[in-house]
Amino acid sequence: MSKPEYFIGLMSGTSMDGVDAVLVDFTAEQPKLIAGHTEAIPGHLLKGLQRLCQAATDDEINRLGRLDRSVGKLFAQAVNNLLAKTDITAEQVIAIGSHGQTVRHMPNLEMGFTLQIGDPNTIAVETNIDVIADFRRKDVALGGQGAPLVPAFHQQVFAKQGQTRVILNIGGIANITYLPGNSDDVLGFDTGPGNTLIDYFVHQSLGHAFDENGAWAASGATDPEFLKQLLSHSYFSLSAPKSTGRELFNQAWLEQQLADYSHLDQEDIQSTLLDLTCHSIANDINKLSATGELFVCGGGALNTELMQRLARLVPGYKMDTTAGLGVDAKWVEGIAFAWLAMRHHNDLPANLPAVTGASRPAVLGGRFRAR
Repeated sequence: MSKPEYFIGLMSGTSMDGVDAVLVDFTAEQPKLIAGHTEAIPGHLLKGLQRLCQAATDDEINRLGRLDRSVGKLFAQAVNNLLAKTDITAEQVIAIGSHGQTVRHMPNLEMGFTLQIGDPNTIAVETNIDVIADFRRKDVALGGQGAPLVPAFHQQVFAKQGQTRVILNIGGIANITYLPGNSDDVLGFDTGPGNTLIDYFVHQSLGHAFDENGAWAASGATDPEFLKQLLSHSYFSLSAPKSTGRELFNQAWLEQQLADYSHLDQEDIQSTLLDLTCHSIANDINKLSATGELFVCGGGALNTELMQRLARLVPGYKMDTTAGLGVDAKWVEGIAFAWLAMRHHNDLPANLPAVTGASRPAVLGGRFRAR
């Protein structure tokens, strides 16, 4: 029996709802999830990150430096707590693949950039495991968007010859991977907001972290004119490759959109925001193919109202979560970053130029040694 090839994936997305840590064995053709752990982001750190995601005039560089180390320590804590759930030791893990926490994603500027924090040196020292991090910036240097990176993983794990499949990840931002049944035509891009606006509005209105099962949205009625205005955002008409984040779809943008619709009941606004997510996703999926199989992962897969509304908008698709393909919907992105670490370790490219717009495939990330 061959020796296990353990890698750890660390992921914290746009919604900042926790740090996901997964332990994965890549010995077999299909990645095997050994254990998963979610580390809560402490309130003071979450506030600091949210502030950093908004442009400010005070000393951002000092705040960035402190938060970079703090997020590194939090990610390390997630790894140590993950391993504590298993009988695997740090010495048995080849490397950690850390996504970091995105605080700016601006790939379309004249000098485009993307910035993730969570100091990999700190993670390496605190866990005693080598860390592979900074996956996105090589792709940007090659003229790409630096995102989404998970379609290469989706292609390897979920594609089926001769079968049209769409993998939909609904985190803070929603992104899709189109797997048409032959590897040459794989596409992937961000469709727009996933949970970010619905989470923000339910938190502002009711103080809840998220709208459980979409129950509050379900109690309201979507306003067609408001929905039409939201869907008129220029991002939705852009062709791929494209990626987005809090820089476009945020509190300030939503408040601007609400200027003429503040008379609506709050639950009607929530329902309309949920439909914005569903319609923007469905419009892109239906443009790619009228029929196929749709597999959903990420936090949005747990929102029953979202899943029901989306299913009605993609009638040509057989819809399920990625659990139907043997991968728990909660851990797909974490496993993808363990996979990206494995690709780097084996000196293999990990980006898809057709997805990101980079000029060529490349080995992504840099290695930060624990020793």
